[in-house]
Amino acid sequence: MNLQKNYSLKYLNTFGVDVIAKYFLEIHSEKELDEFIQSDLRKNEQLLIIGGGSNILFTRDYDGVVLKFSKKGISVIEQKEDFVLIESSAGELWDDLVKYTVRNKLYGIENLSLIPGSVGAAPIQNIGAYGTELKDVLHSVEYYDLDDGSLKNLSNAQCNFGYRNSIFKNELKNKFIITKVILKLSLVKKFNLSYKSLSDELKNTPEHELTIETVSEAVRNIRRSKLPDPDLLGNAGSFFKNPEMDNETFQLFINKFPDAIYFEQSDNTYKISAGWLIEKCGYKGKRIGNVGAYEKQALIITNYGGATGNEILEYAEKIISDVKNNFGIELNSEVNIIQ
Repeated sequence: MNLQKNYSLKYLNTFGVDVIAKYFLEIHSEKELDEFIQSDLRKNEQLLIIGGGSNILFTRDYDGVVLKFSKKGISVIEQKEDFVLIESSAGELWDDLVKYTVRNKLYGIENLSLIPGSVGAAPIQNIGAYGTELKDVLHSVEYYDLDDGSLKNLSNAQCNFGYRNSIFKNELKNKFIITKVILKLSLVKKFNLSYKSLSDELKNTPEHELTIETVSEAVRNIRRSKLPDPDLLGNAGSFFKNPEMDNETFQLFINKFPDAIYFEQSDNTYKISAGWLIEKCGYKGKRIGNVGAYEKQALIITNYGGATGNEILEYAEKIISDVKNNFGIELNSEVNIIQ
């Protein structure tokens, strides 16, 4: 094991916050993982698992072991007439997996193009974008049980997926390391263009000319136009979840705020655009010191350079307070905050 002490995590989190881990360990195999689990280090130190660092905010140095599981590999493990099962190691970058499926015309995750982070992190918060969520295609997850040191599998149903939520954020929190993700993808050409901005982007492309490449590229174009590149401007994508409402609460809300942006769900509930709420509170493009809400999308909090995690958190808390005061809605963080 290549254990490193007093290790800067600045380049391992997309906010670019410069904090120090007491220990950092990058692991490339299940054998190395097993060695770590059996070690005194595991027994004596607290543990934090990170993937691509694209959904985390450090507000302090980490007094323990930060572990990154970096094993890579993508393969087809089963193929039928109309679908395939593909297995990806957790250390793969999510967008590299998407590119693999696009090249091989495996349909199902093209709407999730250009989402940062690792494959192993994807099931934890049930990543989603443009009308598609991971739960729509996930077959199963293999994970390492930190309590008993065994490899276990969970089916899609057992993952208890919800909106940016899963069993990994609840019953299994701090008890697992995801090692593999298996997806069930279609060999039959079909697309989900239900999301308005995506259908608008493709409106000049005749249906018979749609390909998985054109849909994926349309998603990439939309994301590039609205979202900052974390290599250039520190951020973790959407900082907050879109708040959900039942029908009765929504009707009261929309009567009071008829210009609100919202998304109707299949179960007669509604999501209110957190970006709209934040923008209406005056935060779009607003900068305090080295922290601000992105000028093209208020939902994204950015580090303009040199901001601490606490400064970013304080900015987020101001947003939460103002949205609560103006709309009576409590915003919840989508980002994992380490305090």
